[in-house]
Amino acid sequence: MSQTKLLIIGGAAGLAVIILLMFLVLGSFGGGVQEKITLQFWGTFDESSFYHDAIADFEKSNPNINVMYRQFNFEDYEKQLIDSFAAGTGPDVWLMHNTWLPKHYDKIQPLPQQLLAEDKKPLLTFKEFQEQFVDVAVEDLAAGAQIYALPLYVDTLALYYNKDLLNSAGIVSPPSNWDEFNDAVKKLTVFDGRGNILRSGAAIGTAKNINRSTDILALLMLQSGVKMTNTGNTAVAFSDPVGGVKVGETALQYYTDFARQSNGQTYTWNDSQHYSVDAFIEGNVAMMFNYSHHVKTIRDKSARFNFAIASIPQISDTPIAVNYANYWAPTVSKQSKYSDAAWKFLVYLSSAKGATFYLNASGRPSARRDLIEQQKTDPDLGAFAVQALSAKSWYQIDNSAIETIFADMISDVNFGRASAGSALQAAENKVNVLMSRSRGSF
Repeated sequence: MSQTKLLIIGGAAGLAVIILLMFLVLGSFGGGVQEKITLQFWGTFDESSFYHDAIADFEKSNPNINVMYRQFNFEDYEKQLIDSFAAGTGPDVWLMHNTWLPKHYDKIQPLPQQLLAEDKKPLLTFKEFQEQFVDVAVEDLAAGAQIYALPLYVDTLALYYNKDLLNSAGIVSPPSNWDEFNDAVKKLTVFDGRGNILRSGAAIGTAKNINRSTDILALLMLQSGVKMTNTGNTAVAFSDPVGGVKVGETALQYYTDFARQSNGQTYTWNDSQHYSVDAFIEGNVAMMFNYSHHVKTIRDKSARFNFAIASIPQISDTPIAVNYANYWAPTVSKQSKYSDAAWKFLVYLSSAKGATFYLNASGRPSARRDLIEQQKTDPDLGAFAVQALSAKSWYQIDNSAIETIFADMISDVNFGRASAGSALQAAENKVNVLMSRSRGSF
């Protein structure tokens, strides 16, 4: 082989080594070729369109990360999550209900505080989490200064009312406290000559035909001062008196009295009434309590229906408002091979920029304090957004089982199978059995 050829081959080999070294050096500083990864994101209720703009913006700044969102039916969602995690095929990111942390915390990879942004600062500190989001989100989604999920929105129960019916009854403004609510119910309820309900003042009092009936009862209990669980979250205490008053029993009795015919003062509803959301749209009930997503439900079914939304009534002369939270928040699977990238995505998604994309697409009330300011004057979202600031939740070891227990408690009182006191005690016992079977609080 000639000397010239040897020089050419040697030069080519040397150039290849130099190029390889350049890739290695650049890669070590984050400027080289990065692994292309795909984050699987599972959820329910949220449509893929809610995330489209936020994901596109995130992927633009992070070209090595793709995010694929998949929506599941609510009825199958939790089971499919559990089965997929057991099989080792679960998603990287998944939406969890705000009450799920007690029963699913062992499936979550908390946000690593050592995970740094490009400016070498932590992606999100616990202090920043507390400052940026409403209190209930911190209470529901964090434990021991560890962040288990980041909320995009917080929904609360509010008062929907038929403006035409309230106007016709001479009610100038929707009730702001429960005394005013009682008076409004009396004015709005219409009976026939036999005492049958022709039009209800409000959908309240029963379980099966009222959407989110158990949430309404839990709200009343929290507003009344019921200590839903003990300090260690090892047992519930619905029946414990507060200041010598059996506030839990009082709240249950108040709720069910609206469905008790012998209660001539506020009787307005029974189990024969049409389902609450449908009855409201049909004009057969003047007021109902529900979450923000039913604004769209109502408008889709009756575009010209003249309704409005007000804050939930509070107990008279109480300086501190109490509202009831119900929402879903994205978290990261402990099984994810890309948990750092997943948390990077969630920190972006819950940022002011990412959350704005989501909120504009979904029409939901914000969990971020800074974005609540922008929603306060919105005719549809204003009440929900402001209420997020005073929203409460409570430690539930199994929200589905507890919902059934609460519904049965209401029905036992409605059908005379138990007094309010005994029904409440029975429910307390059942929930405590659930808690005793768990692994304890986390």
